Amino acid sequence: TGSAMVLTIAASVYAQEKPYTQPGTGQPPGPPPPPKPADAAPAAKPESAPAPAPEPNPVEKLFNVRIPEAIAKGKFNLNSRLRFEYADQDGVAAITEPSYAPTIRTRFGFTSAPVYGFQGMIEGENITVLGPDHNFNAAGANGVGNKPVVADPPTTELNQAWLGYSYTNWISLKGGRQRIALDNHRFVGDVGWRQNMQTFDAVWAESKPIKDLSLSYGYVWDVRRVFGDVPGLPAGNRDFASESHLLNASYSGWKYGRFVGYGYLLDLKNPAGAANSCATYGGYFAGSAPMSEKVSLGYRAEFAWQADYADSPVNYEAEYYNVELGANIKPFAFGAGYEVLGTDNLQGFRTPLATLHAFNGWADVFLATPAQGLRDIYGFAQVTLPYQIPLRVVYHKFDADSGGGDYGQEFDVMASKKFGKYWTALLKYSFYDGKDAAPPALAVANVDVQKFWAQIEFNF
Repeated sequence: TGSAMVLTIAASVYAQEKPYTQPGTGQPPGPPPPPKPADAAPAAKPESAPAPAPEPNPVEKLFNVRIPEAIAKGKFNLNSRLRFEYADQDGVAAITEPSYAPTIRTRFGFTSAPVYGFQGMIEGENITVLGPDHNFNAAGANGVGNKPVVADPPTTELNQAWLGYSYTNWISLKGGRQRIALDNHRFVGDVGWRQNMQTFDAVWAESKPIKDLSLSYGYVWDVRRVFGDVPGLPAGNRDFASESHLLNASYSGWKYGRFVGYGYLLDLKNPAGAANSCATYGGYFAGSAPMSEKVSLGYRAEFAWQADYADSPVNYEAEYYNVELGANIKPFAFGAGYEVLGTDNLQGFRTPLATLHAFNGWADVFLATPAQGLRDIYGFAQVTLPYQIPLRVVYHKFDADSGGGDYGQEFDVMASKKFGKYWTALLKYSFYDGKDAAPPALAVANVDVQKFWAQIEFNF
């Protein structure tokens, strides 16, 4: 018994000094490994990348990719112009009352982004008279004849709709109803002053084959005039059917100006246009030269020759020339000019597609050249008032080109102000004094004409 007790005590002491190790490893025992599931699946292999989608064919790419992109990247335009026009004419027995014309013009359109060089545009236009439309003579469309003409009849129409193509600088084509405005609008313009813009059903091509040289050609089959397609319009105010050719070339490689040459062959078909069919060939040089940081000189010299053309019922040859010199001395600008529209065989020089309001006075007395021609000596002065308000004053002295007739004089004044990026306000006044003009056999109008405009325009 004593021996057993000694062995037991010795074993207990030895166990405290040397811990138990696993047989054959010499390491203490660790936790048992987790049991392996009997139904564990083998590790999955990584999946391969999906195959690329097939490239759409050209037709699918055009209709499902390119055209939607052109629409998404296109641009909307919105223009609205609210205007009040007052016109009073004294000296004509048929005119007994002044005209009061409050109108609003709204123009809305969309131009696509290019697709393989192609681009399209569509634009609608509406002119609405605010209040009774018998308060003014809407170019004969509303049956009012005892008041001066305000050429803004109410209308809703397609203003522009064209498809174009361009390839670098070599060629740019445009076909459909479009705006065409050449140079200073003296022979071909959009008549932007009136509420309804003049547009053209035409094909227009431009090319810039070398630096500084621009070549243009247009074929016009219809002239959409400012009076619109309004029932009741007199024949003389309707659109022009046309088989006309417009050619224009310009070179701007000189430091102080550019030279432009042109030929406008107007074959206008309907009764209002036939007498205006004419061929005009001419050119001009215009530019400016800086004299110092605040002073620059501007100049223009132009000459043109015109004769009857196509089915014109008249026979004549006439000349046109214009010289103008001006100076800009900030904040002032001033200048003077001399413009002559000649005559032959009692037929005056014709400009039926021009933006006529911009020339020979804002009273619009000389929208058609008198039979004895017209000489216009004019001067202008402009100053920029505080708050960036330009104030412009213009004086005209009119005379016949043949026969020495006195055609009176005119005073014009205009002020405008821009508000932010999209708004412009304008006040404008014109007074034509024809009381001292030559007898009616020579004078275009032995009358006084006063006109006043107040307008505000939004352009986006």
